[in-house]
Parts: sequence; structure tokens; C-alpha cells
Amino acid sequence: MRRLALALALLVLGLAGCGEKQEGAGVSSGRLEPFTIVLDYFPNADHAGLYAAQAAGDYKRAGLDVRIQAPPDPSAPLKLLQAGRADLAISYEPELLLAREKVSAPRQLVSVGALVQKPLTSVMALPGSGVRAIADLEGKRVATAGIPYQTAYLKTLLRAAGVDPATVKETNVGFDLTPALLSGKVDATLGAFWNYEGTDLAQRGRNPVILRMERLGIPTYNELVLVARRPDLDEPGSSKVRRFLRATARGHERLRDDPARGVDALLAADEGLERKLQEAVVRATLPVFFPEDPKRPFGYQDPEEWDAYGRWMFENKLLTRPPNARRALTNEFLPGEGLDPEPAGRK
Repeated sequence: MRRLALALALLVLGLAGCGEKQEGAGVSSGRLEPFTIVLDYFPNADHAGLYAAQAAGDYKRAGLDVRIQAPPDPSAPLKLLQAGRADLAISYEPELLLAREKVSAPRQLVSVGALVQKPLTSVMALPGSGVRAIADLEGKRVATAGIPYQTAYLKTLLRAAGVDPATVKETNVGFDLTPALLSGKVDATLGAFWNYEGTDLAQRGRNPVILRMERLGIPTYNELVLVARRPDLDEPGSSKVRRFLRATARGHERLRDDPARGVDALLAADEGLERKLQEAVVRATLPVFFPEDPKRPFGYQDPEEWDAYGRWMFENKLLTRPPNARRALTNEFLPGEGLDPEPAGRK
């Protein structure tokens, strides 16, 4: 009877573990596997959780020798990934959907986790502009970075506010959004991040008016995502990605517990950063590093939200065909997750 009871217990334990991959699998003792992640831009508070994980040794404990690399320019991360020069790249949800349609092997790119859960892109103005709401943009000048989906954002939110887009002048200023605003060249900007440029302007005493995308008629989306090549997610390569995501989640937990710890690591990577600003940006960003639902793992991506945003891109002629956006993501490799019931990104 005791043997039967033991056998049954082992069977139950075995069945309980069938739905989840072992996250520590693939860690070899004594040897660190090289792992490169390309940032979306220069190192900043958006990346503080990665640097916190690196400084605390979380990646080493996961058996990884992680290199955090800044790109030569903002358009490079997905290109470097596609060329096999990185294991992961940080990009943007709309950029990934565009890349999956345009590159030669589009379905090789898939998001394995959301680094920032909500849009950071915003409409921003200074008090003297008279802009308090989207309706106030009528007859005004708005700066963008010249990115097509920013133009689509502007038209969508203007129409939602009952404003004829033809009455608003859009000005392409590249990435000089804040200088254009401060100089009075434009009345507002669309493209600056509420957590970064908004915090910077607030610290300068400029009291910016900030209007967030997901509250203006744009479907919500994950601003920053961690992108991999689909072939790299097949065993045994998937083990490195799984271990990286687990360690990155731990780094963000450290950041939540002690933001200064992540800023210390960030400043060690780039001494030119200002501590006061980076600490303030980390505090502002912490809520959107994590899913709203505490039951969801760090990095969770909502397939229905991706589909809604993908449909919006298609309807606004940013994509030539419906993207089936949920195929551009998988939650399979997030901490505590096993195989997706219907694995995404494989078709």
C-alpha cells in the first residue's frame, strides 16, 4: 500500500509539472553562455531593470554572460537582430508589426515579453500654448519625429476630438521634440515620452501638459518589447531566452524594492546621465513595468490588445494586410509560464 501511495504521489507531481517548462533547464555549471541584447536607444531609466539584474548577478546566476549594447541609431535594433548579431532586441510594438510585414523573413521576429506595458508616447505642450486638451490643437503646430504611425496617431486623436486634421500643421523635427517645444517652434509635440521628457520638463519647472495616447482614442499597446528570432526559440536555444527573462524579472523586482539600486547600475554604464532625472523617471515608470493584473507574470502581453492595435494599424494604412498581431508575440517564455495552449508566432 505504501508503494502504491508513493507511486500515486509521484504520478500527481509529474502531471502537475507537465504544463510548465523548467526555467533553470540548460544552465551549465561553471560556464556562462554569451547573450547580447540591443537596446532601443541610449541607456536610460527605461532599461534600469536590466542593469539592476546585471549588477546584482542575476544573469550570471542564470548561466548567462549578458552584454547590454546600445544601437548605433534607433532604426538599428531589429536589423541587428535579424542579422544574427544579437539574441534579443528592445523595440516597439508598432515597429515589430511593420518589420514582420516588410523584412524578407518577417515571421522570424516575435516579441517574447513586454518591457513597458503601456504607451509612453504622448502629446505634450507647455502652459503658454493654450493646449489643455486635443480639441485645443485646432489651428496649432504639432511636432512629430516624422514616423508614419505618429502621423496616424495625430489624425486619429484629432478626429476623435472632433477636429479636422487639415486645420493642424504637423512639423517633422526628427528627435528634437523637446527643443522644438521649448523654442516655441511648435505649440505641442506628439512622440515625446511622458515618463522621460515629461519628467525632464517638470524638473525644469515648465509644468508640461501631458495627454497620454491610450486615453485619446488610440488602442493601447506595449511601448517597449523584447524581440527574438523565432528559430532561436526552438530548443535548445529557448533555454537562454527563458533564463534571461526570468533574471530580468528579478532585476525589475529589485528595482521596485529599491529604485536607487537600478540607477546606480545605470550610471555605472553611462556616467553622463543625471542621477536626479533618472531616479525620477524610474519612479514614474515603475507602474508600467509590471502588468496591471498582479496574477500575470512580468513581461505579459495581451493578445487581444495586440490584435486591436494591429487592426488599427491596418485600418490606417500603415500595414498592407491584416497582421494577425497575436502571432507576433508569445508569452511562453515568461517566468512561471509553460507552453502556450496555442503557441503564437509560429505562423
